[in-house]
Amino acid sequence: MATAYCMKCKKKVEIRNPRQVTLKNGRPATQGVCPVCGTKVFRIGKT
Repeated sequence: MATAYCMKCKKKVEIRNPRQVTLKNGRPATQGVCPVCGTKVFRIGKT
């Protein structure tokens, strides 16, 4: 499972509902939701 840093919880969490997105410059990223607080979390790079 992919992990990302949650700015609200201030810790690394597993990404819930991860989806692959592509940034404007073509880099891959993963976007999802924090399972603890429900905030959007984002991870740049392939995971």
